[in-house]
Amino acid sequence: MTAARGFPAFPPRPGRRGRSWWARAFVAAMEDTALDAALLRAGRRFAGSGRIGPITVSPGRIAATVDDPDGSYDVAVHLAQLADAGWDRFLHQVRAEAGHLAALLDREVPRSLVRSADAAGVALLPTIGDLESECDCPDVGDPCQHAAGLCYQVAWLLDDDPFVLLLLRGRDADELVDVLAREPAQTAAAPPGPAPGGRDVDHPVPATAAYATDPASPPAPLPPPARAGDPVLAEPPGLPPGALEQLVRAAAARARALLADGPR
Repeated sequence: MTAARGFPAFPPRPGRRGRSWWARAFVAAMEDTALDAALLRAGRRFAGSGRIGPITVSPGRIAATVDDPDGSYDVAVHLAQLADAGWDRFLHQVRAEAGHLAALLDREVPRSLVRSADAAGVALLPTIGDLESECDCPDVGDPCQHAAGLCYQVAWLLDDDPFVLLLLRGRDADELVDVLAREPAQTAAAPPGPAPGGRDVDHPVPATAAYATDPASPPAPLPPPARAGDPVLAEPPGLPPGALEQLVRAAAARARALLADGPR
């Protein structure tokens, strides 16, 4: 089972914003799913106030305790986890792209991984309906200012470790790296089979044996292309029967004569 991770509380830092692409992308996705811009602005101020305690991140859940002038509240934000079938499609897509596989095995999360996830039919960043918050404060709104502040601080966590987002979707870094390192990469290439000439590509012929073998006979030459017959032309009105055909034959003969004589 994937373990939860704990992070110490952030000190007060008014106006702090995420520095990395992952942090900005997470904030943009979170704000797109919110309904109340005023609560988001209050949440941004709350994130920099230093009143949010240590953060616990586990599959599908972010949690912290916040101190507000009106009291102390337990806050949790839920992010939908990827189902096993979604993870299978995503990991298959990662293995098909050598750069992504190498980066993840090196404990790096490239931003283009979002595009690979989209190609696999799954979402890494929050989408509409993915985020749900719980807070026992009296604020009306989802997220409330406390939950929004917690989400802004999660973006700060992504500055240092984008694997936090993958943990929220259900798999931590150790589990992902273990699976990718343990299972061979799958490619879209055709399965091994006989090569041209009947030899098995899995059992190559030594060079000395190949040179000692009589070469195969070349294929028979292709037959010459069939020539089209004379065109069948409809009789034009007002001309004697066969007149148009005679004119065409005469023009063709004249053209062949001109080509045979060459330019003058």
